[in-house]
Amino acid sequence: MSLPSLPDHATTPKPLAPSQRRQVILILGALFTVTPFSIDMYLPAYQQIAHALNCSNAQISLSLASYFVGMALGQLFYGPLLDHYGRKPPIYVGLGVYILASLACVEAPSVQILVALRFLQALGGCVAQVATVAMVRDFFPAADSARIFSMLLLILGVSPLLAPTFGSLIATSLGWPWVFFLLAAIAAVILAITAVLLPVGYQADLTVVLRPKQIIATFATIFAEPRFRTYALAGACSFSGLFVYVAGSPIIFMENFHVGARTYGVIFAILSVGFIGGSNLNILVSRHVSSERIFATALTGQLLIGLVFACGAAQGWYGLVPTIALLFALLACLGFTNPNATALALSPINHNLGSASALLGFLQVGISATASAAVGLLDAHTVAPIIAVVTVMAAIGMAILLLGQRRRAVAIS
Repeated sequence: MSLPSLPDHATTPKPLAPSQRRQVILILGALFTVTPFSIDMYLPAYQQIAHALNCSNAQISLSLASYFVGMALGQLFYGPLLDHYGRKPPIYVGLGVYILASLACVEAPSVQILVALRFLQALGGCVAQVATVAMVRDFFPAADSARIFSMLLLILGVSPLLAPTFGSLIATSLGWPWVFFLLAAIAAVILAITAVLLPVGYQADLTVVLRPKQIIATFATIFAEPRFRTYALAGACSFSGLFVYVAGSPIIFMENFHVGARTYGVIFAILSVGFIGGSNLNILVSRHVSSERIFATALTGQLLIGLVFACGAAQGWYGLVPTIALLFALLACLGFTNPNATALALSPINHNLGSASALLGFLQVGISATASAAVGLLDAHTVAPIIAVVTVMAAIGMAILLLGQRRRAVAIS
């Protein structure tokens, strides 16, 4: 049975003056930081929260897993709403839910309630990321999207520098509940700025049907697009390395190398520079090299570095400094792969961009969350199994890319 075609409601980028262009990029970047701040800021408070709720650190880590699940599922929910109602109304509702859930986390009486509230927090907050990805195409031509996503990642990359540091400072000076107060305050400010300063780049399309059957059919049609499918899946496998790193970094540094919480925060910040640096270089490189070539080269680099890293770690060759250097190189590769994979996946989509960005985000987060769960399933206590997961995911991404390119070449011939 053939899939239905997407509704004829193409997105034409809204012309922007240079000053307005910068303003839009900054606002989209602010929206893009809601999720990473929600993940990174409370990591240094793990032990405080565990002590307050009378549970183990492993149980607290379930609140991170529940956030990933809520983030993945929520994106599918918001995609059709962003197409039907326009971009701003779902942002208002989602961030409102996020703020209320953040405040409720302060009063969580048990770890089970905290896990549930973090799930609700993610369901609300993930609208910011879905809407941002769609609005890049609302305001900017497809040819510029890889550079715009790189600029957003530069703003996004500041969060691993600031969030753990702020989280550690707030938790040690005021207590862990204030971490969630701050998350609520940040979201409230971003919500106000979005409402007042962000122009409308997409008009609501009330012809977009919100019935489950039609929504599923729309997602299926988007996924059936070969270019979207290839780069969404290959990019998600590459991007999962970031989630695996975040999940495994306390094990690598605090358990394996026995560094303290503050030193861990410093290392985390240093490594985020690798991701920022890759994104920054991508802005320059993408002016002269195609996104397809950049993505393939960076993914190859991620795979080769992962192989060298995993094999050496299994033999116990690397101390703290070489481990940091190799992780830095891996994260730099992600700074190249993620923006180009996102731009390439969305490039053939001219209709239902909200749904397309939602499906892309669901695949990224769903695959990444599954990969990061492998760290716990393997009961990792050393570097080697964590890096092995990153390497295997990069290899799967490379296989998907090569298969997709081969099928495309056959179709053209």
